[in-house]
Amino acid sequence: MIHMNTTIALQSWCFNRFKPLPDFFKQLKSCGVSATELCGVHADFTKPETFPDVIKAFKDAGVTIVAIGVETVYGDRERDIPRFEFCKQAGVKNMSITFAPDLMDNAFAGLKNVDALAEEYDIQLGIHNHGGYDWLGNDRILKHIFNRTSPRIGLHMDTAWAIDAKMNPVKWVEDFGPRLVGVHVKDFVYSPKRQPSDVTIGTGILDLPAFVSALKARHFSGPLVIEYEGNFDAPVPALTECVQKLRALL
Repeated sequence: MIHMNTTIALQSWCFNRFKPLPDFFKQLKSCGVSATELCGVHADFTKPETFPDVIKAFKDAGVTIVAIGVETVYGDRERDIPRFEFCKQAGVKNMSITFAPDLMDNAFAGLKNVDALAEEYDIQLGIHNHGGYDWLGNDRILKHIFNRTSPRIGLHMDTAWAIDAKMNPVKWVEDFGPRLVGVHVKDFVYSPKRQPSDVTIGTGILDLPAFVSALKARHFSGPLVIEYEGNFDAPVPALTECVQKLRALL
């Protein structure tokens, strides 16, 4: 059996109704994990003066930050650098990102600035595909970007939003290979009007066993982040079930 060298984490956005950090830590640990991809709900990545206290709170709580995101990058060093500084101070090596199409103007000038920051700070960036409505949600544009950037910029795949864009998450694992640097494990069902609803992973459209097998086959070791947005007021039961399902397959 192939095992994966990765940590199960939960997206902190799942706990956006529990903004004070002590409340967030309690909810997170109640799900049976102590790792998170940290989003802007629980840290302000634009205010460096707040970084030491936030980082200390996580260390004192024994909660590991495996990544930050999803963060918008702008191709402007002064505007982007605080996010990279947070990662440096916190010892975080992965950031999930999104950006506007104009970063591809002038021979990818803006995106090359972001690429350079990733190299300078020794951070792996992963583009987050946000589904059928998002311009970064299909494989053609992603491959176009990857052909023009360094391996510092890869894919932080969201499984549910890939499906929403009529993409196959299992095939994406195979197609993107080493450019797959992070994953949001998320699952949807759809109403007759094609409105998506979050469900516990493996109970919707996502073929969870096949997806995990594909990750194992390529020895995936990036952040493996569960995301469930079906019940923000009481997320622990569903997230605990998600953790148990994923852990059993790993």
